[in-house]
Amino acid sequence: MKSVDEMIAEARETITEHTPAEALRLQLEEGAVIVDIRDVRELQREGVIPGAIHAPRGMLEFWVDPQSPYHRPVFAEDREFILQCASGWRTALSAKTLGDMGMTNVSHIVGGFGAWRDDGLGVETHDEWKAAATA
Repeated sequence: MKSVDEMIAEARETITEHTPAEALRLQLEEGAVIVDIRDVRELQREGVIPGAIHAPRGMLEFWVDPQSPYHRPVFAEDREFILQCASGWRTALSAKTLGDMGMTNVSHIVGGFGAWRDDGLGVETHDEWKAAATA
């Protein structure tokens, strides 16, 4: 059996990776979309990157696939989608999977939300993020 560590290492060889600072620059200057794939309980507990959208890991492929009844139109936009989880493990696997589906404008944040927060970049509480998303 292949280990998760091996799968993550293999994925990281084929996907585009950004530091948190580079992801922020891409979001602010080029309109990239940061996609938080963590469980909603993680968002509530840890906070959220301002301007990120939430696409739970369990629904990601379904929301991206235009043939899926669960497709979300945002994923059809001509923008870069930068995946983000807690530490970059789930997003490495997810970015590879989306690439395997044919998505060419997907990447992820090395170190995930933890690296973002540790680098002192902006974080909102879940309630602040939710309020901003509905404003």
